[in-house]
Amino acid sequence: MKQSKEWKSLAIVTSVFLACFYLPIGNGRFDNAFLEALQLVKWYAREHVILCLVPAFFIAGAISVFVSQASVMKYLGANAPKLLSYGVASVSGSILAVCSCTVLPLFAGIYRMGAGLGPATAFLYSGPAINVLAIILTARVLGLEMGAARAVGAILFSVIIGILMHLFFLKEERIKSKKQAQMPEAKAGRPLWQNILYFGIMVLILVFANWGKPSGEGGLWQFLYSGKWILTGLFSAALGILIMNWFKIRILYILLTASAVGVSAFLFTGNPLAPFSVGIFCLAILLRSKKGESREWLDSTWMFAKQILPLLFIGVMLSGLFLGRPGKEGLIPSVWVEKAVGGNSFRANFFASIVGALMYFATLTEIPILQGLLGSGMGKGPALALLLAGPAVSLPNMLVIRGIMGTKKTLVYIILVVCMATITGILYGALF
Repeated sequence: MKQSKEWKSLAIVTSVFLACFYLPIGNGRFDNAFLEALQLVKWYAREHVILCLVPAFFIAGAISVFVSQASVMKYLGANAPKLLSYGVASVSGSILAVCSCTVLPLFAGIYRMGAGLGPATAFLYSGPAINVLAIILTARVLGLEMGAARAVGAILFSVIIGILMHLFFLKEERIKSKKQAQMPEAKAGRPLWQNILYFGIMVLILVFANWGKPSGEGGLWQFLYSGKWILTGLFSAALGILIMNWFKIRILYILLTASAVGVSAFLFTGNPLAPFSVGIFCLAILLRSKKGESREWLDSTWMFAKQILPLLFIGVMLSGLFLGRPGKEGLIPSVWVEKAVGGNSFRANFFASIVGALMYFATLTEIPILQGLLGSGMGKGPALALLLAGPAVSLPNMLVIRGIMGTKKTLVYIILVVCMATITGILYGALF
């Protein structure tokens, strides 16, 4: 046994040495791909970590502390009525309108609290896939039929994938169901309306802080976009009032926090990351200053952050290395992608699904990318396949999911997304 371990260590050391020895530094494509990977990581850190992931970590931490396990199991557990559990999972996921990475802390939170595998994966898919703004923009830019097909496909996918995941791991789910049936029902710490208000405000902060710029001028979407930071500030103030009342934090500390955020907003006019970061830092200090639930919330938030963030950055780096950024090339030439997704063959749809599943798409960025690919000869079927697979999963997403629910379940989930996207693309391409 010891000898086999030594041989394994020798193989690893030798492989790393050979990789370093033959590192293709100086090769134009490799050097460019490496720079693209760093550019993507830099862009991801600036655009998504503070505004998307950090609020999601706080929400996930709050779920694990303030939501009773009995409540999660009642609506999403293995013994919950299927119509209720899958309905709640798909609707709650779609309300968030987050990307494939931001949904991960929330998925981890409900899964560890006892949500059934089926409803949890339905939530995991629906969060980034059933994005109302993205569907509307798809209809405007790529055509009404494409927008409608994306909406119907994403809703059906979330439910079907959840049901199939439940059936594939039925034995484990039955064991979980028996264990949950024997658990005593825990008493809720707060009235339901308080938790709804609390989480509703945090979700609204997440949504409006990341509200994307609409394609056209005027209308409700443009009105909300123009006032997104005012709304984010108002909801942040409401959250501060709730925290002060529930955790008995002195009003002086809340006023100091508000002053610090206001001063940073004045000093860094036009840079919303500065006051948002100051607000997060002050929130962490406030929660740390009190014992009990507030400190548990911060500890739980940090647990999710240290588990998920390193894997996400590794995944983003690899995604940028191989596939580059939107409009930029990685190791895989973009002309290969354009040639492979033409027409409506099985190969074209399958390849589009694979590329979509591996590449990282920020919310709404998939639409201009597809617009360019369609202009280069991409078939409508592969376009829909990429729309259904791309926003829902990504290489960074896969690495984190594996750490949450294991390699086997992650592989089955990815295969289901890719296969269903491929089949749907073929059918759509044949009809249109």
